[in-house]
Amino acid sequence: MKAEYIDHLGSDLTVVNAARVSMDKESAWLPSGAVTDYEGVKYQKGNKVLPEGDKRLLKYLATHNHWTPFSHPQITMRETVPIFIARQRFKHMVGFTYNEVSRRYVDDEPEFYVPDVWRSRPDGSIKQGSGDQEVTEIPNPWTDNLYKVDVKHFYKQHIEACSSIYDSMLLAGVAPEQARMVLPQSMYTSYYVTGSLSAWARAYKQRIDPHAQVEIQDLAKQWGSVISPLYPESWEALTR
Repeated sequence: MKAEYIDHLGSDLTVVNAARVSMDKESAWLPSGAVTDYEGVKYQKGNKVLPEGDKRLLKYLATHNHWTPFSHPQITMRETVPIFIARQRFKHMVGFTYNEVSRRYVDDEPEFYVPDVWRSRPDGSIKQGSGDQEVTEIPNPWTDNLYKVDVKHFYKQHIEACSSIYDSMLLAGVAPEQARMVLPQSMYTSYYVTGSLSAWARAYKQRIDPHAQVEIQDLAKQWGSVISPLYPESWEALTR
């Protein structure tokens, strides 16, 4: 799984001035000797930093949930994740726009997510999440559950079979929009996602939570590694 930086708009100063415009005021950068960039993109207007008063303002805005100033900066990423994570991801609609690869038009060889560990169900009455144990064997459904098979090997056989059926359907002339039905949720999909800084922070805080699914926690960590250098003061204020 990966979240790749594509583009961004605005800076910490954008947030500050979006807030200060209500008083018809405007802030400016202070000079600094440090130059930092992300993937060749200069941020914070090159050699400049925020005045301390503006840093305090960002913390105040975030603490008191004044989210609209944070909605002006925009960040675009390309995320490549298995479908079951993409469907969780797409629950974050407010402040985001998505455009996804469509297998109505694309019929290249699918790729699949393979977990390092198969986690057990949680204990007790908890209905979501994972337990602390690793599951290594499962009953073989083709032998009336009389024998157990290695879960990793069984999964590998399953996705190979799905890929083979998919390829056979395409060779037989079945339309890609129907042939895709046989592909499992572990297939990777990819999409552009653009969202406001406030939307990214809201999604990040929900998905970095220890109760979130492990795989989407990993994705959220990548969001943070991309966004934090672009808006260091705002991101710290929003997510601390």
